[in-house]
Amino acid sequence: MQAIAKEMNFSETTFVLPPELPDTDARMRIFTPSEELPIAGHPTIGTAFALARTGAVERGRGNVVFGCGIGPVPVALTWSGDALSFAWMSQPLPVFGEPIPDPSRAAVALSLSPAAVAGTGQMVQVVSCGLPFLFVPLTTRSAVDSAVVNRGALSDLLSAAKTAAHGIFVFSSQPGDGRATVYSRMFAPELGVVEDAATGGASGGLGCYLVRHKMVPPDKADAMISLQGVKMGRPSHVHMSIGVEGGAITSVRVGGEAVLAGEGTLYV
Repeated sequence: MQAIAKEMNFSETTFVLPPELPDTDARMRIFTPSEELPIAGHPTIGTAFALARTGAVERGRGNVVFGCGIGPVPVALTWSGDALSFAWMSQPLPVFGEPIPDPSRAAVALSLSPAAVAGTGQMVQVVSCGLPFLFVPLTTRSAVDSAVVNRGALSDLLSAAKTAAHGIFVFSSQPGDGRATVYSRMFAPELGVVEDAATGGASGGLGCYLVRHKMVPPDKADAMISLQGVKMGRPSHVHMSIGVEGGAITSVRVGGEAVLAGEGTLYV
C-alpha cells in the first residue's frame, strides 16, 4: 500500500478493506507518499463519495463508519436523489499544545516577515483532533499566498516545540469576496506533501482554534468555512462545525463535497 501511494503521489491514497471492528462498515487505511496516517479528513470524505458512486454504500443511507487507525470514524451522509451530495465526518475532541514561545520562528519557517505573524495578536500553536498540526495565523490573505516553506527552519521549529505535528497550517481571517471564514494553506513536506488543496484532518483543529481564541463567536461555530488551495489553482471549501456548550468544545465535525476527477484500473 505504501508503494502504491508513493507511485500515485497524491496527498493521500486510501485503501478500503473488510471491517475489523464491530459496528464499523469497512477498514480504511490512509497513506501519504511517505507514511501511513491514523486519520485524515479529505480522503475520508472522498472515500465516502467513491463508495457511494460504486454502490458499495447504498443510496439513501444516513451514515457509514470507517475503522481507522484511531478507531471508528462516523461519517454522516446527505443525498440528492440517487447521488451523495454532502458528507460530515466526526473527529476526536481537540488537544491543544502549549503556544510556541517565539512566533517569529514560524515567520522564518514560512519565509515571511515577523509582522505577518505577530500582527495578528494570536498565538502559534499545535492543535490535534486526531492528527497534530502547527497552526499559524497570518495578518492578510496576501501573506498566506506569499508563504514559502523553509524546510530546515520548519524542521528546527517543530523539533524545538517537541511536537509530533505533521504539517504547518497557515490561515488569515481577513475577509474576502466569498463566504469563507478563513483563507488557508497547508504544507507537510515531511509527509511528502509539498502543499495540500484540502486538509480535513487539520480543519477540525482549525475550527477549534478559531473558537478557543474567540476569532469566531460560539453562535457561528457550527457554520465555518476554510477556503484552501487557491494558490495551487485548486480551490476547495472545507466546512467546519464545532459544538460548544458552556464555553467548552463538545463536538468536532468537518464536511464537504467531492467530485470525480478520474477512474481506472490498477494492476499490481
